Amino acid sequence: MLIRNQFEVAQPVDKVWRFFDDVPAVATCLPGAELTEDLGDERYRGRVGVRLGPVSLKFDGVAAITSRDEDARRLVVDASGAEARGRGQAAMVVTATLARADVGTRVDFEQDLQVSGAAAQYGRGMIADVSSVLMRQFALNVQEAIARAERGEAAARHAAAPARGFTIGLQATLMALRRVFRRFFAPYPSTPA
Repeated sequence: MLIRNQFEVAQPVDKVWRFFDDVPAVATCLPGAELTEDLGDERYRGRVGVRLGPVSLKFDGVAAITSRDEDARRLVVDASGAEARGRGQAAMVVTATLARADVGTRVDFEQDLQVSGAAAQYGRGMIADVSSVLMRQFALNVQEAIARAERGEAAARHAAAPARGFTIGLQATLMALRRVFRRFFAPYPSTPA
């Protein structure tokens, strides 16, 4: 499934691009993600944890930067992993493209995601909504990390706790309800009498 998200960071595009070049720093900004090993040649081992209601999923896997286009400010990451308790697999190709925006930098994220097992039961809509919520938090974390670096403060390195289900689930549910209400209350085309 193809999921597209977009956010803005109130920093110049060159500064955000340099930040994206530091993969461990970027990983600390993604809720529930943790890099565990630098494998060299722009390949990393890590884990991602997400908790949705009663279901907690923890994926262990490998991510590799497969393309970096300095001129287009485009980065492509290929990641895949298996759920730690054998409840499914996930593979994803993420393309991040940076461009100048009024406030600073617009980041376009495109995720081509393939999920099997327990995570697949949530369906495309819920997965897209959860992705949107996580991207909003990621954007705030990127902004904060760049600001900390400008002030000369050490990067905040936190142990990766799973992205919490209640808040994410609630926000994703509200997004789904808004979609349903928009469809339900959308004006019907008038028919001639």
